Amino acid sequence: MYASDRSRLQALIERFSQFGATANGGVTRLSLSKEDVSARDCFVEICKELGMDIKTDDMANIYATLPGKKECPPIVIGSHLDSVEKGGRFDGVLGVLTGIEAIRTLKDNNIELEIPLMLVNFTNEEGARFDPAMMSSGVIASKFNREEMLTSSDKNGITFQEALQASGYEGEQENRLTEALAYIELHIEQGPVLAAKDCNIGVVEGVLGMVCYEITVTGESNHAGTTPMSMRKDPMIVASRLISSLHEQLGKIDDKLVFTFGRMNVTPNIHTVIPNKVVFTIDSRHQSPEVMRQVEKVLTGVAAEENGCRIRPVKLWGRDTVFFDEAICDEVEKSCHNFGYSFNRMFSGAGHDAQYIASIIPSAMIFVPSIGGKSHCEEEETEFEDCAKGADVLLRTVLALQTKFSRSTLNQY
Repeated sequence: MYASDRSRLQALIERFSQFGATANGGVTRLSLSKEDVSARDCFVEICKELGMDIKTDDMANIYATLPGKKECPPIVIGSHLDSVEKGGRFDGVLGVLTGIEAIRTLKDNNIELEIPLMLVNFTNEEGARFDPAMMSSGVIASKFNREEMLTSSDKNGITFQEALQASGYEGEQENRLTEALAYIELHIEQGPVLAAKDCNIGVVEGVLGMVCYEITVTGESNHAGTTPMSMRKDPMIVASRLISSLHEQLGKIDDKLVFTFGRMNVTPNIHTVIPNKVVFTIDSRHQSPEVMRQVEKVLTGVAAEENGCRIRPVKLWGRDTVFFDEAICDEVEKSCHNFGYSFNRMFSGAGHDAQYIASIIPSAMIFVPSIGGKSHCEEEETEFEDCAKGADVLLRTVLALQTKFSRSTLNQY
C-alpha cells in the first residue's frame, strides 16, 4: 500500500490557506476573485510540474489530467478552491489538495496508470459570490442553464460573465467533463458525527434530500402604545406560535430529520410599531422520500388564518436524495479496511458538486472529521493526520478502481 506524505500535504494546505487569508485563520476566497485566481494559478503551476495536461471549459472549471496507457475516459477526483466569506481553510480545497498529494505519491513510486486520472477544480461551488451554489457542476449536469448563470451578479453588480471573462480561465464548452469511469470527491464532513463516533473516515453513500419553504404571516401595523392587545392583528405573535408548533410536529416525524428556521424578516421592524408582516424560512433534510413527503404535508397544512393574520406557505426549492454508486462506496470502505482506519457509512447533509456529477458519472465521496463539527467559519479545523488518512483512502480507492476497470470494462476502448 502507498501512503501519502503527511508533512508535504500539511505544507500544501498551509500554502493554499494564504490565498485570501483572514486575520483569524480562515480564508475569504470568493469565486473568480483575485484571491481565487491566485489559487487557480498555483494549482495549474503545480499540476504542470507533475506533467499533467491542463484544460478549462466555458465555466472556468479546470481539468488537470495525468495520462494513462489506455486512451479511455478517466477516473476523476477533485472538488473546489472557492470559499464562503470568512470561511475555513479546509472546505472544498482539501479535495483538490489531497488529489495533488495522491498524484505526487504516484510519481514518488513510479506508478504508471492504465487509465487516465483527472483532477478537477469546479467553479463557484459555494455560491457565496454568485447564486446558485454548485453552479458549474450544475451546468455540466444540465441542472442549470448556462445563459441564465452568466447573468447572476454579486453584491457589487458584477455578473458571473464579467468575472468569468476577467479571470483568464474561460475555456471551451467542448472541454466540459461529460464522460468518466468514476468521480470521487474528498471533503471535510462539516458536521460533528465522525468526531463523536471517533471515526477516521466517512464513507458517503449520498446527499440528503431537502426542501425549503418560506412562510409569510401577514397582519396589520398599528401604534405599539395605543392599540389594546385584544384588538391587535400581530403577525409576530402568530409566527412565534407557528414556529413552536412546527418544531414540535416535525420533531415527531423521524429522529434523523433535521430542520432549521434560518431566516426571519419583520416589517417594518420598528420597536414602536406592531409589525404588519413576518416572513421566515424552514429548511428540512432527510434521506427518505417518504419522510420528506410527511414534512411537506405538515408545512402545507398550516392554518390559512390565525388571530386575524393570514398565513401563506410557499415552497422555495427542493431536491431529491442523491444516492452514490454502491460499488465505489464499497471500494472506499475496503480502502479503510486496508489501512486499518475506522469508518462510518453516512449521508451528507450539505450539498456538494458530487450530487450533480452523480447524475452523469458513477460517484462517491470521502469525508474526514471536522473538529467540533465547525465549517463555513474561520474556526473550521481538521487534524492534518486525518487529512493524510483521507488522502491514503483516496489514492487506494483510485488504484483499486484502476485495476477493476482495466480488467473488465475497458475492452471497448
